[in-house]
Amino acid sequence: MRKWMLALAVTGALGTTVGAAQANEVAVLDWQQALLETVSAQQSMNQLKNQLGSQQQQVKALGEEVQKLQQRLQSNGDVMSDSERQNVMQQLRQKGGQFQQQRGQLEQKRAQQEQAFLKQARPKLDRAIEQVVKRHNVDVLVDRNSVIYAGDTLDLTQEVTKTFNSLN
Repeated sequence: MRKWMLALAVTGALGTTVGAAQANEVAVLDWQQALLETVSAQQSMNQLKNQLGSQQQQVKALGEEVQKLQQRLQSNGDVMSDSERQNVMQQLRQKGGQFQQQRGQLEQKRAQQEQAFLKQARPKLDRAIEQVVKRHNVDVLVDRNSVIYAGDTLDLTQEVTKTFNSLN
């Protein structure tokens, strides 16, 4: 009897909690997607491509050289003289090191640019989110990536992007 009363009390408490949750307006937002689809993000990405384009080509060419050296060593390594094999291995180590270093520098520059854009855009994104949340009387806004399922009508991502683009 005591367990039965406890079960009824727990069920009643859960029902009250669920009822309270249903009274709130809940929506979801993929803030990263909203930000990446903005005009300023597209401009920033194009600017970054232009700035790093030649360096990307150099890294790509160096990576291709490393691959060719590896293939040469794999396919002809057993018929090469010791000095020739040592020479190819030395080139491979040298080019491989350059490739790793230049690729790391390129990634570091890209990450710095992305962080600078995010720092500059974050206040504007916050204002856009605030406007959309107020417009829809949202009490709870959840990251879209943290939700297992949400209907399309609950997703405010595109509206946040449009609002962001309309802000000065």
